[in-house]
Amino acid sequence: ATENAMIKKILCATDGSTQSETAVQLAGEMAAKFGAELAVCTVNVAHGGARGPLIYSLDDAQVKAILDRSAAQAKKAGAKNVGEVALRSREAAAGIVQYAEENGFDHIVTGTGDKRGVSRLMLGSVAADVASRAHCPVTVVR
Repeated sequence: ATENAMIKKILCATDGSTQSETAVQLAGEMAAKFGAELAVCTVNVAHGGARGPLIYSLDDAQVKAILDRSAAQAKKAGAKNVGEVALRSREAAAGIVQYAEENGFDHIVTGTGDKRGVSRLMLGSVAADVASRAHCPVTVVR
């Protein structure tokens, strides 16, 4: 059996950006090709805490909108079994990798983000972080 035949559960991290859509498209096509289960996830990053309130970067409606749009896109790309996962974490990469490990995913797909602006640079570093920490193969989509 080839290594590819072992892809059974794919986790695709998305933030709703154009680069994420490219990753979702590929993840959907991979899921279709391998008959794999696919979960699209977004990480609502927490800021603050300790002495002040914990503030999340997105509200629940924004998270749901990103996930619903991504799941619909993945299904359109051919994925049959698509789940939606809203993660909360202080750090996006850690949240993605931990969830993938704890839930038996054997492949992670993530976008790099475009290269404009500070927030986008962070997304690029998230992809690199996920790739370096993950227990399984990671596909980083440009």
